[in-house]
Amino acid sequence: MKFLAICGSLRKKSTNMGLLRYAQANAPEGVEFIIADISEIPFYNADLTEKAASVLKLFEQLAAADAVVFGCPEYNYSLAPALKNAIDWASREQGNPLLTGKPAAIMGAGGGMGTSRAQYHLRQVCVYVNLHPINTPEVFANAFTNSFDGDGNLVDAKIQGNIVAQLEALVTWTKQLQK
Repeated sequence: MKFLAICGSLRKKSTNMGLLRYAQANAPEGVEFIIADISEIPFYNADLTEKAASVLKLFEQLAAADAVVFGCPEYNYSLAPALKNAIDWASREQGNPLLTGKPAAIMGAGGGMGTSRAQYHLRQVCVYVNLHPINTPEVFANAFTNSFDGDGNLVDAKIQGNIVAQLEALVTWTKQLQK
């Protein structure tokens, strides 16, 4: 089973990327966990007649993925532009084959409420592009506590456990949707 992770934060020491790195290192047995690089993807523009190599790479990764895992930061009470842009590009393919019907999981690190508001906005986007995110367990982390080290790596045991539980639930959900 292949999971493709997409992080909405482009910072090197991003705590959201830290969540995804932890998920990658602790993915359930039998899961190949790949983190996409969306840092070079241009803003979506229907006038662009050729897709950039970074867009084509994301499309290739999405086509091969059985499920998608989002690292969802919160910017101004909503999801990050880089994350929305990656979804916008993928959703514009004829018939939406890269996203439609795929299972997904959402995790995020941000301010006092984690990234709860952004995650709920992302869930609304998932409805439109026909992604199917799991409902529980949810992963919300406060990025401004000692849950992360100075490089953005997750060190909090409770959140680590939530991530492992979420990935196990995503495996189950993916198998269910593939029937």
